[in-house]
Amino acid sequence: MTHTFDDLVEMQKAADEAHAHVLELRGEFGRPTESPWSSEQNEAYEKAWQSWRDLASAVQAAVTAHAKDSGEPRFNIEAAVRTAARHPETEPTAA
Repeated sequence: MTHTFDDLVEMQKAADEAHAHVLELRGEFGRPTESPWSSEQNEAYEKAWQSWRDLASAVQAAVTAHAKDSGEPRFNIEAAVRTAARHPETEPTAA
């Protein structure tokens, strides 16, 4: 399935939000080597981390497919998607 540029931006936003959640949990739980995590903490962190990985992987695959279909360099599309997702006030140019 080919994704539009706007689809890619929304996918990147979701991956970024999932990553932020992982970082929140790290901050909340601390390092597991300093203070062992409970099984609930381990489970919550693993679930959040896996969600982030899945979303990030999906974005990468979609960007690759979009680049192939559009003939644009993958790097340019990925950069434009990240800029649009993280800095919506700027207007990226992408296919």
